[in-house]
Amino acid sequence: MAGYNHGVRVIEEETALVAPVEGTAGLQVIFGTAPVNLVANPKAAVNKPIICYSYSEFVENFGYSNDFKKYTLCQSADACFRVFAVAPVIFVNVLDPEVHKKENTSKQYTVVNNQATVNVEGILLDSLKVMSGENELAVDTDYVASFDSDGHVIVTLLESGAGNGMSAINVTCNSIDASLVTKNDVIGGYDTETGAETGIETVRQIYPRFGLTPGLLLAPGWSKDAEVAAVLASKCENLNGVFRCECLLDIDTTKAKKYTDCKQVKEDSGFAGIHSVALWPCLKLGEKIYAYSAVYGALVAYTDAANDDVPNLSPSNKLLNMTGTVLEDGTEVILDQVQANMLNGQGIVTAINDNGWKAWGNNTAAYPGTTDPKDRWICCRRFFSWWANSFILTYKQKVDDPANRKLIEAVVDSENIRGNSYVSQGKCAGARMEFRADDNPVTGLLNGQLVFRQHLAAYTPAEDMANILAFDPDMLQEALS
Repeated sequence: MAGYNHGVRVIEEETALVAPVEGTAGLQVIFGTAPVNLVANPKAAVNKPIICYSYSEFVENFGYSNDFKKYTLCQSADACFRVFAVAPVIFVNVLDPEVHKKENTSKQYTVVNNQATVNVEGILLDSLKVMSGENELAVDTDYVASFDSDGHVIVTLLESGAGNGMSAINVTCNSIDASLVTKNDVIGGYDTETGAETGIETVRQIYPRFGLTPGLLLAPGWSKDAEVAAVLASKCENLNGVFRCECLLDIDTTKAKKYTDCKQVKEDSGFAGIHSVALWPCLKLGEKIYAYSAVYGALVAYTDAANDDVPNLSPSNKLLNMTGTVLEDGTEVILDQVQANMLNGQGIVTAINDNGWKAWGNNTAAYPGTTDPKDRWICCRRFFSWWANSFILTYKQKVDDPANRKLIEAVVDSENIRGNSYVSQGKCAGARMEFRADDNPVTGLLNGQLVFRQHLAAYTPAEDMANILAFDPDMLQEALS
């Protein structure tokens, strides 16, 4: 029964996070580990793509910890939902509580006011065994167990239970162990017997599950490994047989400890794909250290969402909302523009402090080996990938319609209207489609094939702006005459 109120009252609510901006052009699909022992059904969060639109949804599905090194998905969740407030994001956790776990030895804990704190990280609640002397207590009958804000278990002895009034209890349990997760778990694979997919292989499920196409693939904390990076890059083309996207790769800061090391480490890691973005070093916000890919992915998604969900803008020279650049071990890294430009010339995106820490670099990892504008510039490459995916999604509904003049004109006219719209908005320099007779011989038409040709010109970034200053003696003479 509610109490009787008389007078003036104030009720405070917890501060809500800013509602995230939503966009799917830069839809991130992120692979890694999470503290799934904190959720109601840990097994349900293993090797399954789960889409999250808010921080609370992430916590509900995966749990959360500030230990970004152990739980790599949490750094992306933090960057996306707390730092940039952008959604949706798709996460795939590869930490399996049935595999990546350890047994903890029995230990005695002091009970105060019928409560004891089991200060062991990663406890799996279904493995908890609580003893009062020689007697095992029954969960929900003699005690209840829950997690506190630090991820530790609070055992509360019920007054109606057998443990009521005890001064100490003995607890044995199992806990998840993120150190047992390997790159092979992240890479994943396909089980021919069960048909189950794991790790990065689950990216195939994104479109069938959600009707969305990935914009960015990343594995913060793992992509620094050459094998993981190679698998991420391989998934960027012909995804589901037709789609394409980009991936974000971190250059290993345990090997590249200074900027002059980066070129060799990048080459040794095989970061050279046109759909890859190579990033160095790590980023810092307060005491938190993030893999650069986690923050860059959030920045890209936010930039797209704020630009009508069109990925024509470069993320370079945009604020990262960070407080510093560091190596993985926390060693501070300070680059000036000359040093950062050297990295850019090697196809590496970095960060500089210019009235705030900003992303710095426009080249994909394929540069300088590739100079084709659509494959060299990150914004152009992403615009082409996005345009291709959009075309496929738009005209899938026309597949198997009669291949007549009406269909051809509908596609050509629709694409030209769409192209003119983006040109008028300044999002591209030109976009024009045509249907040529020489691309469509009778033999092709008889086989049900229609070939369209589209001309697309994305704006390149204004990376180098030069102002030529010259002393003009005539001006001086006029001023003095």
